Parts: sequence; C-alpha cells; structure tokens
Amino acid sequence: MLRLLQIIFLSFMVISSEQKLFCQNFTFPGNREKQSIDFKLVKNLIIIPVKINGKGPFNFILDTGVGPTIITDPTIIDSADFKGMRKTSISGLGNSDIPGFLSQNISCRIGQATLQNMPTAILERDYFNLSGYLGMQVQGIIGYHFLNSFIVDVRYGNNRIVFYQPYAKVRWKGDVIPIKIENQKAYLMATTMLENGQIDTSKFIIDTGASHALSMEMKDDKAYPLPKKAINANLGMSLSGQIRGYVGRTFSFTLGKYVFSNVLSGYPDFDSIEEKIKSSKRNGNLGADILRRFNIQINYKDGYIRINPNRFYKDPFDYDMVGMVVYLDQSSFSRFFIGEIDADSPAEKAGLLPSDEILGINLVPITQYTMQQLNHLFTSGQERSLIVEVYRAPSILYKVVKMKKRI
Repeated sequence: MLRLLQIIFLSFMVISSEQKLFCQNFTFPGNREKQSIDFKLVKNLIIIPVKINGKGPFNFILDTGVGPTIITDPTIIDSADFKGMRKTSISGLGNSDIPGFLSQNISCRIGQATLQNMPTAILERDYFNLSGYLGMQVQGIIGYHFLNSFIVDVRYGNNRIVFYQPYAKVRWKGDVIPIKIENQKAYLMATTMLENGQIDTSKFIIDTGASHALSMEMKDDKAYPLPKKAINANLGMSLSGQIRGYVGRTFSFTLGKYVFSNVLSGYPDFDSIEEKIKSSKRNGNLGADILRRFNIQINYKDGYIRINPNRFYKDPFDYDMVGMVVYLDQSSFSRFFIGEIDADSPAEKAGLLPSDEILGINLVPITQYTMQQLNHLFTSGQERSLIVEVYRAPSILYKVVKMKKRI
C-alpha cells in the first residue's frame, strides 16, 4: 500500500449534538428481496454509487466503522437546504473538532433501496481531499444505516455487493465469526501473538473504511507494545490532522481458523488517541487489507459475519518502498503532487520534496497512471529504481528513487 492508513481514521468520528439521531432502515420497493451492485475497490476501500436527494449517483465509501452517514463534499447538497440544518461539531482521533451540519432530511438511494430522513453529518467543507488521495471523485461515507438494513454480501473477489432482506433465505459457505454492534459500529474478537510468544484475545473494530491491515492501539489501558523492528511513520489522516506513530509487523493474527503471519500493522501515538478509544475498550482496528482477502457476509441483525477466502487470500502484506504520499489536484484531476515524504525514506534521499508536481515516472507521463497503479508500483520490488520527473518552480528535475523494503 502507498500509505498504511492512507485515508484514515474516519471510523473514529463521533457527532456531538443535542439532537437525537433516530434509527431508520432502507427498504426495497414492493416484494423485492435482494439486489446486487458493482463496486470499485480503490486502495482497499469499497466505493459504491449512492443517490442523495434524487441526485447522483455519487461515490461513497462503504464503511463498517461509521454510524451516521457522512457527506464530505457539501457541494452535492443545495445551498438552500443548509438553512434548516443544525450546526454540529465532529471529532476524530485528535483533540480538535471541525464544524459541520446535522440533517435528518436527507433521502438516500442505493440500487433500488431507499431511506428517507436519513441521519447525516455534512462537513462544512471537504477537509479530507478524499477524491485527491483516491484518484476519483468521492463525496461521502455510508455505514450503519445501510448495513443494519440488510444481510450484505461483500464479494471482494469480483467487486460485487449483494444485499438481501433480513428475512431472506441466503445460501452461503463460510465460517461464522460473532460480532457485536456498539454505538452503530461492529466489533469482533480475534487472537494476536507477540514476538515473545504471548497470546492475546483482543477486541477489534471492523473497519472496511480503513485501508490498512491492522492498527494496534491499546493493551491493558496502555499503548500497545511495539515490535522490536518498527519505523516512525505518518499513519494517515484524522479529522484533526495527521496521525503519527510507528509501522511494524504483528507476529501473527488469527481470525476464526485463519492465521496470518507478519501482518503489517500501525501503532498510533497513544497520547493522541487515548481518550477516543478507551470508551469502546477496544484493542485495535481490523482494516480492509485483511478483510479484502475474504468474501464476507455481514449480518448486523443476527450478530455475525461469515468469511470465505478469495483470490486475494495469499497476497503479501507489502509496505510502501518509496516513502511518499501522492495526491491529485481536485481542481483539474490531472495534476499529481507529493503530499508528504517520510524521513530517511528513499524519496527523501533522492531529493524529492513535498509540493513537487510529478510529471512522469520511468519516462511515462503521470497521467497514464491510476492511483491503483501507483500503489502497486511503489510496493512492486526491492532494489528497483524509479526515475521521477517533477516540476519544482522554475525547473523540471529528474530524481532517481532506489526503492527499499523498510519494514
């Protein structure tokens, strides 16, 4: 992956408001029992088409880590609609809040399923630049209200979601993992083994909206112990800004009967997240780089998921061998920039700088790459060299980046 958490700790959002968010469900018209839709998998994140107030479709991240729906791009809402909305504050893993609005007058449609008066948080502006980092227009995140309405099969193996009425008879092969819904988010228990052989049964939030494999956050009400080999890193974005911490590997992680070794893991700075995670008493975050290795049936009503390995099951847990974050300029969606560079990384040693505009890589114009292709390229091989052409006013420069496995 280009960045362990790349997008983010959106799963940790909470809404503070005196207005109570009542629960409603999506419904199908008539006697319909199921529907299937295609999704796009970008940096391990599920992007589905969603209509808002009869407009769209817009691209939303399907995220088991959020409760109320979040619109990150307020331009999709008519300006007149804001007059009747209530102001609120939204907080992430850091210590500061950002302004937004709370509405229960948003209508939503996914396929033929609809929900009127959907509780929705609308950011005052697009703080995340989700579109820039994913390389496609993304307008929001949807989670609990859709997932709680149906039995949802996420078929990562062929980029398809099938969702059924809760009473439907669904055929499925796979292993059952119990889950518990708390504050509109799903949790499960899994087993980890540390380097010293210590085995722990730990509580993880299930987070399809985080692109990492694991985030190890807390053990015995303290910071989760770091492995012997770990590197200082920026782990991604929260509402309050960058989340710093370390990247290392969990010796082993067991989900049901499936065991993964040397799992790439983030270890966020505990002081910055402590207050936000202690209330849930969770130990960590199970992200999409593990979840995508299965086809998953999600059943919030009956409290379980079923998992069945797919073609991604044996993929290695690779980490970025370049050490830079790339994003698209949202105004044109054709200009690529370096957002940040890790200290002592191959990118830094090559002399690349934040805000450099990337014009090409290996003599291929940058516009011929997708974000997914760049993701693959930056994790594609130890000791490989990349020729990076950048514009840094007033000059065009060529930098040779010697890729290196860093963890």
